[in-house]
Amino acid sequence: MKQWVADIIHQKEVTAMPVMTHPGIELNGNTVREAVSNGKVHAEAVIKLTQTYQSAAACTIMDLTTEAEAFGSEIAFSDEAVPAVSSRLLPDVKSIEHLQVPSLSSGRIPQYLKANLLAARAIQDRPVFAGCIGPFSLAGRLYDMSEIMVLIYEHPDAAHTLLAKCTQFIEKYCEALKLTGVNGVLMAEPAAGLMSNEDCKTFSAAYVKYIVNKVQDDNFIVVLHNCGNQGHCTEAMVETGAAAYHFGNKCQMEEVIKEVPPTALAMGNLDPVSLFKDGTPEQMHKATHDLLEKMRQYPNFVLSSGCDTPPHTPIENVNEFFKALYDWNKQ
Repeated sequence: MKQWVADIIHQKEVTAMPVMTHPGIELNGNTVREAVSNGKVHAEAVIKLTQTYQSAAACTIMDLTTEAEAFGSEIAFSDEAVPAVSSRLLPDVKSIEHLQVPSLSSGRIPQYLKANLLAARAIQDRPVFAGCIGPFSLAGRLYDMSEIMVLIYEHPDAAHTLLAKCTQFIEKYCEALKLTGVNGVLMAEPAAGLMSNEDCKTFSAAYVKYIVNKVQDDNFIVVLHNCGNQGHCTEAMVETGAAAYHFGNKCQMEEVIKEVPPTALAMGNLDPVSLFKDGTPEQMHKATHDLLEKMRQYPNFVLSSGCDTPPHTPIENVNEFFKALYDWNKQ
């Protein structure tokens, strides 16, 4: 995988790795609920997209509820929308001490491991990236996102206790994902973007770095995603030592890439909602072309969506995204 990163940087053409599975789910005639609950349906959606588009890598579903559910959170499911944590699991500071780190047989974790195993076996022509949540984002889902922002200031020791438990589980999950044969993990840590750069270093990056040091090697890399970053905490992201960084559309790609080491990939950052889902093919083509123009001087840039493309993203817009890239590379 280190060679894969180096090859992308040294090749002349720009590559694309949009974070998307929902178009594949819909092309196969399945619902969101089926895909997030059944590993086989999930894998088939990922495989379908690799058969349809020349992406640099395949990505499994970005589901920010899987790990929270394993801890015991209640999850709201829908046929049409991504799952959501429906209630706060930890009501107070004291409850953090009693929180148990779950096993990998909890919730839908086994189905996600199955999906990654099936995808890794079937897709041999490009890397496959699993998905997982980041430590601070998981802690926020367990404790409540607003409340954890208060917790890190009023009870920092309790926050670190919670983050240590979240990190322990995510590390264990990443090790299991690694054994499925996938080539890396796209770690979604959007809640870290709510903090200042210094707090992001303390309450997110330090824990992400621990996981990176445990699981990243020649054959398995971490792609750190933080779509909450508006450009203010890129330094904290880079401190983690991940092999690649994935940025959301709240930041200026041509600015944040300046802080990314030239040996690491910087991915992003076309708006998944206003462009991919709600834009016209013409708008999609223009925005893609304009971003490629801005990023012309950065060989470590990988074209991508700013986050997971939502359900019911028109396939015409996805087609136009890849067509714009093809046209650009042909030039």
